[in-house]
Amino acid sequence: MAYFTATDGARLHYRDEGHGRALLCLAGLTRNGSDFDYLAPHLPPLRLIRLDYRGRGRSDWTGADTYTEPQEAADVLALLDHLGLDDAAVLGTSRGGLVGMYLAWMAKDRLRGLCLNDVGPVLMPAGLARIHTYLGRNPAARSHAAAAVALEHAMEGFDNVPEGRWLEEAQRHFIATEQGLTINYDPTLRQAFLAALEDEPPDRWPMFDACEGLPLALIRGENSDILSAGTAEEMQRRRPDMIFEEIPDRGHVPFLDEPESLRAIHQFLGRCL
Repeated sequence: MAYFTATDGARLHYRDEGHGRALLCLAGLTRNGSDFDYLAPHLPPLRLIRLDYRGRGRSDWTGADTYTEPQEAADVLALLDHLGLDDAAVLGTSRGGLVGMYLAWMAKDRLRGLCLNDVGPVLMPAGLARIHTYLGRNPAARSHAAAAVALEHAMEGFDNVPEGRWLEEAQRHFIATEQGLTINYDPTLRQAFLAALEDEPPDRWPMFDACEGLPLALIRGENSDILSAGTAEEMQRRRPDMIFEEIPDRGHVPFLDEPESLRAIHQFLGRCL
């Protein structure tokens, strides 16, 4: 396991595998680098880097005030500096895509390109409300098997999911204890999320527009409740050269090993690596 120290002293975990041009993968709000386990076997030879944000996975818990997109973007830059990398292609799932757009806005020279997994400049209220129902709370299920069944029923918009996938999800993101399952991230992330919701939603279109000149790709779950079809259409209008794939039988978020997801990612990598 590899760690580096952020500028404020936080000890953050990352994985660094392979050689060649770097693809930096940034996970969703409550997630960690294991989200990209499904994708990894399908990638061409490259250097695959995965960060656990502060408060998630194996990284230090540093408190709700630090769980912000600007802080997480600063941590990404600190990781690139730690690894001696001038730049990297970024694949961002949900929250990771927001961090990627923020990086394009404030440190564009550090990006070789940006691939967004089911996220854009506008977040749908329905999806945010759904996240609010579970964020920071331990699941009611007391075993991974029970959690897998609960996920299968709770994750609306998903069909034709690979056999055993929900169990894999439960095992990756819930810790088994004698008292039941616990989340593997800092529960105070909920406070950070609620505080962000109380503020006026930021205008992220300038951040998206800052990607001008960078290779850009968008993957959207056909049934997503976070990224609307209308927002995806506007992104395409602003960037006609943007690679775009809509993934059938997927809500928020696609797993990234679907044929359509892989087609978009391989095309994206061909442009920026």
